[in-house]
Amino acid sequence: MKKSASFILLAGGVLSVLLMSSCKSMSTDELKKTIEIIDVETKWVSKYYQPWPPRLLLVPVLSFRVKNIGVEPLTYINFNAIFKFKGDPENLGDNFLAAIRGKAIPAGDVSDVITLKSNFGVEGKSVESIRSNPQWKPVEVRLFARSKGSQFVLIGEWDVSRTIDFKEPEPVKVQ
Repeated sequence: MKKSASFILLAGGVLSVLLMSSCKSMSTDELKKTIEIIDVETKWVSKYYQPWPPRLLLVPVLSFRVKNIGVEPLTYINFNAIFKFKGDPENLGDNFLAAIRGKAIPAGDVSDVITLKSNFGVEGKSVESIRSNPQWKPVEVRLFARSKGSQFVLIGEWDVSRTIDFKEPEPVKVQ
């Protein structure tokens, strides 16, 4: 009986050490040295469109992929994008996403595209009314990342392009 209890305790101890090492937390510096942000694209997309009465709300978007430049698989990374009008201390909007979960990114591999969309943007009646709206000022986005045990770390900053990825439907022709 004593031998089986000792064996169970020893096996449980070994198992817990193995589980703890696989769930090792990552420091902020390790996180920064482990990921590379590639294929970055910024643009404006429609959050809301209503043909009548005309109303269009465009929001800035950041899309990217993560390359694992470390030696261990990446299994748990959260991202937070903060969108701001340039020179404005207030946030225009933000987006938090638990982007890398479950399916690990092996060393040297690249993630699928990750897209973070601001929750606020610029409103107008049409794409042209937004292009001429003085409130549609240049926007910048700051990307932060966090992994198990790390604090949020600034990964990069980009200007949001003035590209609008939205096409208004053609008006219905009455004959």
